[in-house]
Amino acid sequence: MTNDKKDPSMTVVLQSSRFGRIEIPSDAVLDFPAGLIGLGGTRYALLARSEESAFVWLHSLDDPELAVPLTNPWRFFPTYEVELADEEADRIGITDAEATSVYVTVRAAESLQDFCANLRAPILIAHGAGHQVINQAPDAPVRAPLFPTAAEQAA
Repeated sequence: MTNDKKDPSMTVVLQSSRFGRIEIPSDAVLDFPAGLIGLGGTRYALLARSEESAFVWLHSLDDPELAVPLTNPWRFFPTYEVELADEEADRIGITDAEATSVYVTVRAAESLQDFCANLRAPILIAHGAGHQVINQAPDAPVRAPLFPTAAEQAA
């Protein structure tokens, strides 16, 4: 007999090249059945310093070298919208938007003004599974500046 529920008392050990040895509750492991665009592996965990952190890391459990910075898009883009075709929502099993966490990948750079977020391919997480989708919203660029300059904000 198999049990599809993850036992929260069990832990998974992640030996990260970036963060060292980390124990993660097994119920915090996210399965990405279709993987992530351009990346390998299907098992990841979200790592954050605190609940208030602006950025979190989506760390591969399959590759100790792979960790992708993410952020909640509404923290930087209050009018951000995710639009999915009904078929896409059905395919990935998203039935309740309120029970779904949304993150976007962050591209870090030397200068804060060059940090950007990919609003076109958000990551949706619900029920222990993650899915990177293509956002159908018309104003969802691949590289949206996270810290626009004063001139850009005025425009």
